[in-house]
Amino acid sequence: MMNQIQRWVRDYFGFSRSQVNAFLILLPLMMLIVFAPAAWKNYVLPRPYDDAEDRAMLDSLVAVWEAGLEKDKVDEKDPVAPSVFRFDPNTATVEQWRALGLSAASATRIAHYREKGGKFRVKADLLKIYGIDSAFYRRVFAYIALPENKTATDGKQNFWDKHPNESKESPFKKNIARFDINAADTAQLKSVYGIGEKLSQRILKYRDALGGFVTLEQLTEIYGLDTAVVARLKTKCVVLPDFRPDRININQADEKRLAAHPYLKSGAARIIVAYRFQHGEFTSLDDLRKIQGLDPKIIDKIAPYLTL
Repeated sequence: MMNQIQRWVRDYFGFSRSQVNAFLILLPLMMLIVFAPAAWKNYVLPRPYDDAEDRAMLDSLVAVWEAGLEKDKVDEKDPVAPSVFRFDPNTATVEQWRALGLSAASATRIAHYREKGGKFRVKADLLKIYGIDSAFYRRVFAYIALPENKTATDGKQNFWDKHPNESKESPFKKNIARFDINAADTAQLKSVYGIGEKLSQRILKYRDALGGFVTLEQLTEIYGLDTAVVARLKTKCVVLPDFRPDRININQADEKRLAAHPYLKSGAARIIVAYRFQHGEFTSLDDLRKIQGLDPKIIDKIAPYLTL
């Protein structure tokens, strides 16, 4: 085959044998030089990153957010210039709360809290309401028609208001056996009939994942605890009134940190981080309600575990 090529080149160009050999060596080298740049560009150099998909996702989030803003403009009344005056949180109307500078959502939340039997006994009780921040509390502190501290009598009455089903006979004798659920170990949990080693470990694991129990009703969320065991456990433990759970800073936490909480799935964590990336840091926990696709019930459950 090679001899035929050499003979054809010699006959066509009139080359000598040495010239034919040199020609056959130079020809592939010249082809390599001609096509090498194109091959290098297409197969060796890294291709530029295509961010079209990411841009499409961010554009869709912006569109959803803008749609939510338009809805808020329709639903939200014109903002009221804040003022201060003496008021009783147990009787103040929604209009009075709005006049003090509270958002419509927070004012309505207080009204619902009172409708369900909630009562404010000291000034600091206002901070227990989701949506009331420390800046608002400091501004109206001097105008709140409530005492700063509980008296001994108020404390006893508060216990019976919070535990209407408890027997009032020998309260100290009955309460002495109760333990703090947020400080309990496996030995204390296993003292409750129906809870063994595995269930006690599962309770502690869920408590650590949450950041602490803020209500005993959360015990019903633990896999493997039936209603009878939960009922017995509730009679043996309490959540202390001054307990504060571990909180996640939503302006600093990444998607992995948020998704690690039992109340937030990876999809919800991704939406929160994307919203923060598009619009900057959250200024209030109420900003979470502006995110389309985030269930309001989830926001209410996760709120005690979030901070700014």
